[in-house]
Amino acid sequence: MAVDALDTRILRLLLEQPRTSVREYARILGIARGTLQARLDRLERDGVITGTGPTLSPAALGHPVLAFVHVEVTQGHLDEVGDALAAVPEIIEAFSITGGGDLLTRVAARDNGHLEDVIQQLIQLPGVVRTRTEVALRERVPHRLLPLVESVGAAADRRERSR
Repeated sequence: MAVDALDTRILRLLLEQPRTSVREYARILGIARGTLQARLDRLERDGVITGTGPTLSPAALGHPVLAFVHVEVTQGHLDEVGDALAAVPEIIEAFSITGGGDLLTRVAARDNGHLEDVIQQLIQLPGVVRTRTEVALRERVPHRLLPLVESVGAAADRRERSR
């Protein structure tokens, strides 16, 4: 699905002003509310917009330690281990990866001792061969999508102008 210049403007507004109403977005963009709603529906249907909830801080929830745990899995057990990881509340993301390990998890913990407990829990899961942990010291670039949206929008503008 190609994102055009208007889609980019909509996405930028959603990122910059997430608590604004659809009516207000339409007013800011100078388009009809129905047009905006149709665009939002399409962006959701196409998987561009994947959620509308608030962004939460694990640190503010009492889990300031962030670690990335690489999990090596016995061949043929990736799905089972992935399902088991989903049952561990401190795992806030998990990805299948290439390179060193089979899964990369993002773990939030109360302190280093709690992180060790979570790692021990992971090691005991059937199908887990070993883990390797890297503790994040400081966030250097917070999760962001606006620069990517702007890049996609600039490419859309170039495509539209070249027609």
